[in-house]
Amino acid sequence: MTTIAHTPTPHTLAALTTRRARALTEPLLREAVSRLEPWMALISSYHLGWCRADGSPAESDSGKAVRPALALLAAEAVGAPAEAALPGAAAVELVHNFSLIHDDIMDGDEERRRRPTAWKEYGVPGAILAGDALQVLAFDVLLAGGGPLGQVAAGHLTLALRELVDGQARDIQFAARPWSGPGTVTVAEYRAMAMGKTGALLAGASAIGAVLGGADEPLARTLAEAGGQLGLAFQCVDDILGIWGDPAVTGKPVRGDLRERKKSLPVIAALAASESAADQLADLLADRQSVGDEGAAEGGSETALLKAADLIEECGGRRACEREAELALARAHDLLDLVPMPAEVRAQYTALADSCVARVT
Repeated sequence: MTTIAHTPTPHTLAALTTRRARALTEPLLREAVSRLEPWMALISSYHLGWCRADGSPAESDSGKAVRPALALLAAEAVGAPAEAALPGAAAVELVHNFSLIHDDIMDGDEERRRRPTAWKEYGVPGAILAGDALQVLAFDVLLAGGGPLGQVAAGHLTLALRELVDGQARDIQFAARPWSGPGTVTVAEYRAMAMGKTGALLAGASAIGAVLGGADEPLARTLAEAGGQLGLAFQCVDDILGIWGDPAVTGKPVRGDLRERKKSLPVIAALAASESAADQLADLLADRQSVGDEGAAEGGSETALLKAADLIEECGGRRACEREAELALARAHDLLDLVPMPAEVRAQYTALADSCVARVT
């Protein structure tokens, strides 16, 4: 009987690519985390979904593993086995989770992946220290396991981390900017913020994987630029999901970013529109009694939140954000086309890249 080989769909191939990255990287992550001070190891393991708050084993969501997947694919794209990039894949995942722990504290988020966040379970001081521990551990893993190229790869991780912090700082400062008139956040400023906050670590993962795979600097830079564009696309999609996402899929409340009054791209693009609806939106978002925690406390914000979401669509904010994601994805594909790589690796790259935008299309 002849067996017919079936080519997986792009969605399935993307899932297989990230699943492989998780399977290859997790043993190294677990070994690294086990070396931390016991309390730090407990908090980190809980955040990573490996255990319950009391330390008993659990199988919870550990995240998408997009960054490790990019590191492994970058090594394969330049002709090395995926295993060459494992220290880099683990390092970028540790840095990513350091940033998530600290983000949850800064944003006051009480849930992540449908569980209480680390700071809710263990307190803010413990969560801050656990995040710091993961950041230091990332460099330890990379320098110890990266061989002669580990130091070069660590330079790329340092750059990514600096740009990530810069992007996060810009995002925080956006909150103090006005909703209308001089000083409003521009789309160009948003793009620079997102390229740092989200794009930098995807770029770093790609560069690190390529370097550990033996690539020269120009080739590593091309793959890094592609990763950065994927990060921009990914952040745009996150912004769309933050307003219109299905809570059953995102694990977050619908219109949550509006409730937190975030200056995400759909909002920024809508406010820049020359329509009267943009003025209505600015007035609505500026009123904490209508949109925000005060309104929610009074039970009156849901109508205002729905109105704000409708005004954003009316002003073209959602479509502008979708378009930005599509353009960033196209730029990523153009950059990947410049890199000669095995067909099966290119197929995985393409599927993974497209999955960044397919979450909302």
